[in-house]
Amino acid sequence: MASASSWTLEIPSPVAAPRLFRAAVMDWHTLAPKVASHVVASAHPVEGDGGVGSVRQFNFTSFMPFSFMKERLDFLDVDKCECKNTLVEGGGIGVAIETAASHIKVEPTADGGSVVKVESTYKLLPGMDEKDEEAKAKEALTAIFKGAEAYLVANPDAYN
Repeated sequence: MASASSWTLEIPSPVAAPRLFRAAVMDWHTLAPKVASHVVASAHPVEGDGGVGSVRQFNFTSFMPFSFMKERLDFLDVDKCECKNTLVEGGGIGVAIETAASHIKVEPTADGGSVVKVESTYKLLPGMDEKDEEAKAKEALTAIFKGAEAYLVANPDAYN
């Protein structure tokens, strides 16, 4: 059994923290198919009302190495732009990883923008390359936040 590993990532953005959090985290299941349709074919809530315990599913195009993933929201503080979620199905579970969880916080910066801080903890299955899987995860998360950022910059009235 592999031991747990973790990584951190910071993504600066010119977009204010509350707007970026709402778009890229809270409403990503709605926004992703619009702004990242080459990756996310569709997405929808599976259970819950968007609060703690809710599960949502993302269905991917052939761009991704897996067809779908389901994530459960384990912690949410909208005022602090912070959440924790766990991958519960798909997304490499049973293929490359045994477990995966993320802690995301979008913090305001002095210039009116924000910085996204992500800490991911995971357990890889035996034989998987840790650096390769980490690089893929960081690239995917950066693409999510930069996609939301581009949408918000182009649509200054969205998610206010």
